[in-house]
Amino acid sequence: MTTTDPDQPLRIIPLGGVGEIGKNMYVFEYGDDIVVIDCGLMFPDEEMFGIDLVIPDVTYLKERRDKVRAFLITHAHEDHVGALPYVLPEFPGVPIYASTLARGLLSVKVKEHKLHDNPMHALDPGDELDIGPFHVIPFRVGHSIPDAMGIALKTPAGTVVHTGDFKFDHTPVDGKLSDFAILARLGAEGVACLLSDSTRAENPGYTPSERTVGEAFREIMEPLDGRVIVATFFIGSALAAEVVGAFVRAEFSGAERHARRLAKVNAIEEEARSGAFDLARRVP
Repeated sequence: MTTTDPDQPLRIIPLGGVGEIGKNMYVFEYGDDIVVIDCGLMFPDEEMFGIDLVIPDVTYLKERRDKVRAFLITHAHEDHVGALPYVLPEFPGVPIYASTLARGLLSVKVKEHKLHDNPMHALDPGDELDIGPFHVIPFRVGHSIPDAMGIALKTPAGTVVHTGDFKFDHTPVDGKLSDFAILARLGAEGVACLLSDSTRAENPGYTPSERTVGEAFREIMEPLDGRVIVATFFIGSALAAEVVGAFVRAEFSGAERHARRLAKVNAIEEEARSGAFDLARRVP
């Protein structure tokens, strides 16, 4: 039963991701309805011997299993989705809403862990969705992975804006800018609570655009002979697109000396399939 009493309190409960890097997971509870934004893992530190992954404690949700209506995903980095395969079996039938790239990468996890009880639905910037008393408004934000979103939740108790991970990149790799218009509109309408997550935002200055990374890779790759192996932090990073572009430019500018073959793996292929970046546009 959905509660819409304006005097009913909205509970915002972080199960991870506050004061730590990883385990991002927020619970929003209004009356008899709960939605969860993100469900991430954390990688162990050097003192966690024998531990492969750290996931949030979801006891609070398990005790209120019948209230959980949906998991909403802001983007596909592991610290925001990596715990899903371990948490979803506790919540059969609860749907997952995610953007195009996140759905593609999550489908790999679903297949790997043989999870078939949680339907996956599209939720992209520009969509709007009602889940019980929650009116869900996803909006585009810039990040080091394509298809990243913030999520505004309009409730009878007020509007909450969850930015997801973001930075304001005016020359993003995928050409899709953060949606300043919707942020301005939400601000004008009134926001009861802002949950903002931008790494090192407390430091002065600004973070360079992801696009600058490609040129740095090209300068490194071009004079090298033989095989080049590049590893990125987290799967599906937009940095992968810049690596591919740098590889192609180095190959074409160096003729036979740089005639390497590109071995695409998992996340890069999924990004290309989802349209997150166009490999063909990176060939001169």
